[in-house]
Amino acid sequence: MALKATIYKANIELADMDRNYYDSLQLTLAQHPSETAQRLMVRLISYILNAHADLQFGKGVSDEDEAVIWQINYSDEIALWVELGQIDEKRIKKACNKAAQVKLYCYGSSVATWWSQSQNVLNKFPKLSIEQFSTNTTDALVKLLSRTMEFQCSIQDGQLWLSYDDESLLIETNTLKAAQ
Repeated sequence: MALKATIYKANIELADMDRNYYDSLQLTLAQHPSETAQRLMVRLISYILNAHADLQFGKGVSDEDEAVIWQINYSDEIALWVELGQIDEKRIKKACNKAAQVKLYCYGSSVATWWSQSQNVLNKFPKLSIEQFSTNTTDALVKLLSRTMEFQCSIQDGQLWLSYDDESLLIETNTLKAAQ
């Protein structure tokens, strides 16, 4: 018998002052049986960092023709394609050929090794930007995972403050590659 996805709900009050975007997000996240808690939380934060009225979760893990997160405009053009992890050049090339902008969010202890091996190839893609979450950040995010989550998010000067209960967590990324 196949394992089923685990469903999580996240209610987020978002104030993104860097992009003048303010919204109340009610997100449903389906965690594929092969997806780690760390990846699920990185996926949630990546969504928040790129929040837009047209942004949506793709099938990601179960369909390699879709992005993990993407923004499709009214003309069915892919404005933004978001990937997670340490993916290969073939997938990045496919995303760059289909989307106006591609973002990759890396996490995990082996990012430095992956980046040193992939840097020369990935620098050839002008639409691609790559951000890295620190292991401390992803570990702290995993501790917040619950079936129902309530967050207030404030983004200013590239910093995301995630507030929950009476506590706050600063989430910053390290830019490995900026889009050109």
